[in-house]
Amino acid sequence: MAHLSPADILKLAELSKIQLTQEEVTLFSNELEAILSYIDQLSEVDTSGLAPTIQVNGLSNAMREDKVIDYKVSQSALLKNAPALKDTYIQVKRVLE
Repeated sequence: MAHLSPADILKLAELSKIQLTQEEVTLFSNELEAILSYIDQLSEVDTSGLAPTIQVNGLSNAMREDKVIDYKVSQSALLKNAPALKDTYIQVKRVLE
């Protein structure tokens, strides 16, 4: 069983950008040790001879084939309704600063 020191818990908290009280450090130390103990049990299971599971819901390929559709409308006809243009692009207000 893996033992986590209070320093380990504080390092995980720092990486997670959370602040912990001393009581929380003790609580989470016990909980994380229990989780790691369970993971150790799982790693002891013999999985030799089992195929890896990469797909569990039975779908094969949910993608569709790309098809070009000609709507019989020119680019200039579509752009004439835009409020502002820059070259052949629709100009919009800046979103990010």
